[in-house]
Amino acid sequence: MKTAVIVIDVQHALFEADEGPFEREEVIERINTLTSKARNLDVPVIMVQHEREDTVVAYQSAGWQLYSELDTKPTDVIVRKQTPDSFHETDLADVLKKNSVTDLIVCGYATEFCVDTTVRRAAALGYDVQLVADAHTTHDKDHLNGGMIRGHHNATLPNATSFSGNIEAVEAISVRFG
Repeated sequence: MKTAVIVIDVQHALFEADEGPFEREEVIERINTLTSKARNLDVPVIMVQHEREDTVVAYQSAGWQLYSELDTKPTDVIVRKQTPDSFHETDLADVLKKNSVTDLIVCGYATEFCVDTTVRRAAALGYDVQLVADAHTTHDKDHLNGGMIRGHHNATLPNATSFSGNIEAVEAISVRFG
C-alpha cells in the first residue's frame, strides 16, 4: 500500500475573500500539518488547481495561485483541472500510477463539488480514500452553512459502498500514511 495526499483547490480566489470558507484557518493548519508529515515520510503531495477561462481562477491569474498560507514545496506535484473531478482530463491517474499509489488522503476546497466528485471517482477507480473529515471546507450556501455541508459529506461518503475502493472519513490527527 502506497499513499499520496491530494490537496484540492486551495487557491487564492477561494480563500482570500473577506468571507472565507468554513474554518479557513483551522483547515489550512490541518492541511499544512498533513502535508508536512507526508513529505517527511516521502509520501507524494499533489496540489490540484481548478482553472476556467474568463473567471477569477483563470490559469496563471492571481486568483488561480495557491493560497498564500498553504505550505508548498518544489517536490509537490501540480495537477491542473477544469471540472470538479480531479481525474477528468488531467494527468492525476498517471501521476498516481507512476508512484504506485493505491491509497489517497484527500482534503481541500469545495466539499460538495470538487472534494465530493474526486473522492467518488477515486473510489470508483479502486483507490481506498481517507477523506480528512476536518480538513475540507466550503463557503456557506443559502440552504446550509459550510459546517453542515462538511458534516453531511463526512457522514454520507463513507456509506457509498458500491465502489471497488473504500471511503472513510477520518480526523486529521488520525490519518494513516500507509
